[in-house]
Amino acid sequence: MTNAILHSPTSLFGSLLDDPLIHYRHPDTGKRTAVTLPELFVAMTKDGVRDFPLLRPHQRHPWHAFLVQLAAIALHRADEAEPFTTGAQWRDALLALTPADPDGAAWCLVSPVSRPAFMQAPEPSGSIGSWKNVCVAADELDMLVTSKNHDLKASRMIESSPEDWVYALVSLQTQEGFLGAGNYGISRMNGGFASRCGVGVYPNGMWGKRWVRDLKALLNSRAQKVVADGSNKTGLHALLWLSPWDGTSSLPFDKLEPWYIEICRRVRLVKEDCIKARLIGSKAPRVAAKDLNGVTGDPWMPVDIPQAKALTIGARGFDYKLSVQLLLGDKYTKPIAQTWLASDDTDGVKLIAQGVARGQGKTEGYHERRIPISRRVRQALMTRQTDELAKLADERIEAISEVRKMLWGAIAVLLANGAKDDSGNHKDGSDTVTKRANVFTQPFEAECDAEFFTELAQEIESNDRISVRTRWLQKLATRAERFLRAAFIVGPRNGHLRYRAQAAALSRLHGAMRGNKLPALALALKSKQTEEETHELV
Repeated sequence: MTNAILHSPTSLFGSLLDDPLIHYRHPDTGKRTAVTLPELFVAMTKDGVRDFPLLRPHQRHPWHAFLVQLAAIALHRADEAEPFTTGAQWRDALLALTPADPDGAAWCLVSPVSRPAFMQAPEPSGSIGSWKNVCVAADELDMLVTSKNHDLKASRMIESSPEDWVYALVSLQTQEGFLGAGNYGISRMNGGFASRCGVGVYPNGMWGKRWVRDLKALLNSRAQKVVADGSNKTGLHALLWLSPWDGTSSLPFDKLEPWYIEICRRVRLVKEDCIKARLIGSKAPRVAAKDLNGVTGDPWMPVDIPQAKALTIGARGFDYKLSVQLLLGDKYTKPIAQTWLASDDTDGVKLIAQGVARGQGKTEGYHERRIPISRRVRQALMTRQTDELAKLADERIEAISEVRKMLWGAIAVLLANGAKDDSGNHKDGSDTVTKRANVFTQPFEAECDAEFFTELAQEIESNDRISVRTRWLQKLATRAERFLRAAFIVGPRNGHLRYRAQAAALSRLHGAMRGNKLPALALALKSKQTEEETHELV
């Protein structure tokens, strides 16, 4: 790399304000259109964006959050309450956020290293010749950590387009965590191995409908905050890539705009025969927020109230237990984007939860869940009277847990060949049997998870909830028996042992379900038996 490339004052390339770098597809035709960032905002205002074909799944929330935060900051600075209607207005508003760079350098993928570039802080020394880490592919720069290329191949995007680099930069700089010495994570999550989750209302529409909705929610919440406590400070940092960063100092949290867009890594893109990224570590994080535990006012981040920490998801992602808490429970705060607005649609609304589960030196998967919101649930959420619905959901969670235990016990008996101990009780088997039984109960719970909110909504919306609950319990029992019978294939193969083990396992399951561990289930099964006997008599 030559010094001319590193230091040229005219080396601006890839302007998001002036070059059509971003591609989206139209909702009706699927036609791809290339636009500038200001033009994208106009299309979003009209809900004319179906999706972004080059956007990878784990980049969805960071990209949505970036677009909302940026628009909110621009409108606030322009003292506007509604989105602009033309690309020229958006361009002027965005350029006004970078008054020290009127030529738009801060919105370019490549600019002189002593000046800001898009999501890249200026290098005070004016040179990056000593930055030895080089990424030649956009996905190599991105935040995913894979295990020996088994999960997702790294460096696949050798011929990365400028748009690929845009998404990679936003993903890296706004949701990355700790990754070894000198590689600090973002401030908007609870610790270096946590995750930046996104939970909010997804209206009945496309990308733009949600963007407009969340933008309105942010602007309203800011106005309320100013009225409540008079906090309308000026001169705060909003775009954290504008200020020089030598890697040794951090920006104080109290000097940041509420919707600040952060960066967490020292990275610069350079253009030679193709775009490449150069990186170097830092001795301090970009934002001094270690003691906040991720409680930064992120509009999409639920906060664990008892622990005063931002939500962190594990390998199970947004399973039905966590999702019930996020939707109906009181353990987590409802972030701004999850606060229901009077203008929200009555039908077709969903709760969306997104996030990457991170571990120490690994990624445990991208998780996304969309929960349809029925009318009665919506009404309860708007009036904040969710105790009754939360009780219904908790009862179902408890029932699934109990039936899972019953199924586990039956499968353990099956794998132990139906043997009995000296007291005449069926043996649950060795540690090996226990582990195998766990494997075969997981799909049962996964199916319960997948159907949980659809089945719950049927009870909530019904005028005869007792009958709906009874049918669901009967279905739960049938589901458990189906998974037990599916496990017969791994039971003993010898004829005598096979029949004994299968009969013992079924007896164990049926006895448990009709016992006193779950009285509601026993009553539901008794009701079903009575109905069947009556039908036979008729």
